[in-house]
Amino acid sequence: MSTTASDPLAALGSLPGVPEAVDSVRKAVDRVYGHRVMRRRSNEVTAEAALRGSRGSAALAGADWNLEEVRRRTDFSGEDEARTVGAALRLTAEAGQLLSIWRQSPLRVLARLHLVAAGGATPDDAVGRPRLAGEAVDESLIEAPVPGAEEVAGRLEGLSRLIIAGGSAPALVTAAVVHGELLALRPFGSHNGLVARTAERIVLIGSGLDPKSICPAEVGHAEQGRAAYVAAFEGYTAGTPEGMAAWITHCGRSIELGVRESTAVCEALQRGAA
Repeated sequence: MSTTASDPLAALGSLPGVPEAVDSVRKAVDRVYGHRVMRRRSNEVTAEAALRGSRGSAALAGADWNLEEVRRRTDFSGEDEARTVGAALRLTAEAGQLLSIWRQSPLRVLARLHLVAAGGATPDDAVGRPRLAGEAVDESLIEAPVPGAEEVAGRLEGLSRLIIAGGSAPALVTAAVVHGELLALRPFGSHNGLVARTAERIVLIGSGLDPKSICPAEVGHAEQGRAAYVAAFEGYTAGTPEGMAAWITHCGRSIELGVRESTAVCEALQRGAA
């Protein structure tokens, strides 16, 4: 991610295809927020979006469970897939509690997210801090070379400064860059994908694009498939204008698919089907 421009995130918003993606996402979000069900039952839509978003994020991390199994299960200990789903659920629940801290100290939030995701499954001295030199990374989906600890520290600090400074970039662009940068860095020894997608969610909520958290991008990322997710991410890591635009538009499409999912929830609630 280049940070040479005075407002590099805003500059990304002008890449070919990105303004159209931003406009399309904005219109889709406005439509679902205008649904009549949202006037009285928005809390139910939010809760369902959280469940479905968690399921989607877990699916990308290798635990592709049926939604009803996620809804039914109460014990998420034991096998690896259950722990992954449990971690995704905990992260989604935590996201809305961290908005004010995110604006002031994104690195504190990322540390907290890793702590929540690990849930005691990772050795204590490795939880809630960026990995040290020589420490391994467990992230099977992303096979790109893992940056060294010193590079991770520098790029995390740069990302933090961009978030705190704010700027004029559209929410979609900021969310996509936060997501992509955390995937590229894999700053923790585990759960990096889950943390990156939760950070994307936090940006979308905190930016005001999706204040009620009813547009789960994780649903769309999962629906487009792991192969498409990795291919789009490779565009981010390439760092070319075309690659960056492809990643941002992929994230935009994921939000739109999340909107479609929540629109279906609204329709079901309107029919009394729940």
